[in-house]
Amino acid sequence: MVEQIRAFVTGFPVKHSRSPLIHRHWLELAKINGSYEIIEVTPENFADFMENLSSGRSGFVGGNVTIPHKQQAFALAVKADEIAVELGAANTLWLEDGRLCATNTDGYGFAANLDQWAPRWDQADSAVILGAGGASRAIIQTVRDRGISRIHVVNRTVSRAAELAARFGRPVEAHPLEALGEVLSGAGLFINTSSLGMHGSAGGDVPAIDFSVMAPDAIVTDIVYTPLVTPLMTMAKQQGLKVVDGLGMLLHQAVPGFEKWFGIRPVVTDILRQRIVADLENRT
Repeated sequence: MVEQIRAFVTGFPVKHSRSPLIHRHWLELAKINGSYEIIEVTPENFADFMENLSSGRSGFVGGNVTIPHKQQAFALAVKADEIAVELGAANTLWLEDGRLCATNTDGYGFAANLDQWAPRWDQADSAVILGAGGASRAIIQTVRDRGISRIHVVNRTVSRAAELAARFGRPVEAHPLEALGEVLSGAGLFINTSSLGMHGSAGGDVPAIDFSVMAPDAIVTDIVYTPLVTPLMTMAKQQGLKVVDGLGMLLHQAVPGFEKWFGIRPVVTDILRQRIVADLENRT
């Protein structure tokens, strides 16, 4: 009997993760003798978890890492690619020739989502990124690498935005929240990486934004996917702009990991998307 191939997702907490639904769907579709398990690990136990994974004692071939372990996963991996090195964080681990390797697929997922739903998004002259937390790093890196010439990072605490501008260099610029209207003028892309409107907020915590000053073919996207249509997206859509939700980022970022662990590159389909949408609706 062929030994089962085992992968995981770990975080703390992690029970809310939709990753098992995604990977188990692909496993069923490809008829692979594999599993994708939820492993909740506290921060104080994460180093031991990584040691067991690296040594092969855990029985896993690799897995996904989510909050709050991404930075430690990067630090404890034996080999990290250029993407993870610049970010200082990893969300995907795998064993290769006895070495624990790491990458970060968040940026890949973000770009693939926009490539699917808003082709030519990277032709924008300038992009505005709202938020300067951990989630914004991979977005800034990807937008820069796709060649957008001006990237404005806007944050309530401007010093955090300035740290990111220093980390990624030109063409990234830092701005306080008060400058949002100014930098939006003529921009072709707006990305929310902040928690504004998350978890079904009615929008009371979301400031009114005039998206109409953006370029005529501008795109507004939100990496938040709970709710699927966020208050910021609703606001932009009402003003006539094209919007892209964040669910596709979650789906596409899972593709490279599945290929590393199970040897087949899966495809993000509408059937998979609807399966996750149904789960989101059931949990709300």
